[in-house]
Amino acid sequence: MTKKREVESSVKDESLIEMRRQQMVQGAIKLFKEKGFHRTTTREIAKEAGFSIGTLYEYIRTKEDVLFLVCDSIYDEVQNRLSTLAMEEGTVAGLKSAIHQYYQLIDDMTDEYVVMYQESKSLPKDALQYVLKKELEMVALFEGILQACIKSGELRMTQEEATIAAHHIVVQGQMWAFRRWALNKHYTIEKYIEIQQNQLLRGIVGGTA
Repeated sequence: MTKKREVESSVKDESLIEMRRQQMVQGAIKLFKEKGFHRTTTREIAKEAGFSIGTLYEYIRTKEDVLFLVCDSIYDEVQNRLSTLAMEEGTVAGLKSAIHQYYQLIDDMTDEYVVMYQESKSLPKDALQYVLKKELEMVALFEGILQACIKSGELRMTQEEATIAAHHIVVQGQMWAFRRWALNKHYTIEKYIEIQQNQLLRGIVGGTA
């Protein structure tokens, strides 16, 4: 697990920090999506979040800190949702359950995903490296589920194939965020998940899901 990157704050109350930063994140997502990271000011973020610029700087130091918090909130939510899955370990049913949860999360957080991938290049080097490591942890989570299915005998594939399949699962989920403007004219999120699960499993097991 990647060590969490700390964002400095002059406030010591952890619950207050969490609340204020969530307000910042939600305000920033709206502004970054509308105007882009570079054209958005910290004053605008503070106003959208509902407090003064002075209050904003009690909880972050730079605008890049806000962008980092947007990215980090996505990975935190992925970990929270998938870690609580009551899925059957080492089963295709468990794999499908994990895919469903992850893709549903992307549908719930589409704006966050779009902002993250459009603007993460603006992060400082250490923050970008942290975000990239968290992305690989997400891939590793699905790779672990696939490995458990291989071990149980429910799937037959090599290590190389499992790694590619894990990346495939993550990227195909993210496609819903980037292409939803076109896809949702023809598919609900549930139908999209069903088709992606079936196509993935046909490719893995060489038959129907």
